[in-house]
Amino acid sequence: MGPVRRILIGLTLFVLFALFLLWRIDSPRVERFRAQLVDAVVPNFEWALVPVTKTADAIENFQSYQRISEQNQELRRELRQMQAWKEAALQLEQENAKLRDLNNVRLDARLSYVTGVVLADSGSPFRQSVLINLGARDGVVDGWAAMDGLGLVGRIAGVGERTSRVILLTDSNSRIPVTVQPSGQTAILTGDNSAVPPLGFVDNRDLVRPGDRVLSSGDGGVFPAGLLVGEVVQGKDRRLRVRLAADYERLEFLRVMRSHPGEVVTDNGALIVMNPVMAPVADGLPPECVDLEDGAERPETCPAEETAEVTQ
Repeated sequence: MGPVRRILIGLTLFVLFALFLLWRIDSPRVERFRAQLVDAVVPNFEWALVPVTKTADAIENFQSYQRISEQNQELRRELRQMQAWKEAALQLEQENAKLRDLNNVRLDARLSYVTGVVLADSGSPFRQSVLINLGARDGVVDGWAAMDGLGLVGRIAGVGERTSRVILLTDSNSRIPVTVQPSGQTAILTGDNSAVPPLGFVDNRDLVRPGDRVLSSGDGGVFPAGLLVGEVVQGKDRRLRVRLAADYERLEFLRVMRSHPGEVVTDNGALIVMNPVMAPVADGLPPECVDLEDGAERPETCPAEETAEVTQ
């Protein structure tokens, strides 16, 4: 068997070397011969490629199934977390409703808001403003505050019938009174067309440190108090600046905060409120004590009318 093995090995090497030379020759005639050889031989070997193809398909399907299984487990975990959050939210909503009912809470109208979509940006290096699709028909008033859900963005400056313009806090024409917490120092946030506007007119600079929260103070009645503006940082020029909480890179929706001025009592005794227990609308009073005309004398059987003087 030794000579036969050597002959077979030699023939195999010769055939392989001939195939190598055949595929390396760059000639149109040889190219046509190679094409005819491939057309004649390759289709007859499709049966030999079936196991390889099936094996590759099985491996790919297994990997896809493994990825789907991992995604399914991740979605199940998120669903369990969402169910827990849902239960907590329902409990908090019920508790909030009970507390409001017990305390007879009347919400302040200044805490309500209307949401609009940002239509366009001024895009000017000298003017920082955006246009929203809220106007006079929506009850928007000049000077109202606008937020993006994270922090204060600016104020309404120009109201049309269907649109309004919002001057951003970064605009050079923007000036708002703020309070720095926890020190309680008051200051003025001044826009300078930069992403980090400076903080000026601070009462005591030594009590203000980087990282302190900046809120609207409500001074002057321009903005409601307590709106988040940002946090204090120290700029390269050693000035105190504010990193705004609002995401100015993605302003898509803005909340316009309704700010209705409250009633102010200026003079002592200007507001006279009747004792609610002894008021004519109280239960248990006889009819002749309720419908009294102006100037008519009260019957002796009617209880005495009590008043309480409310001063500012």
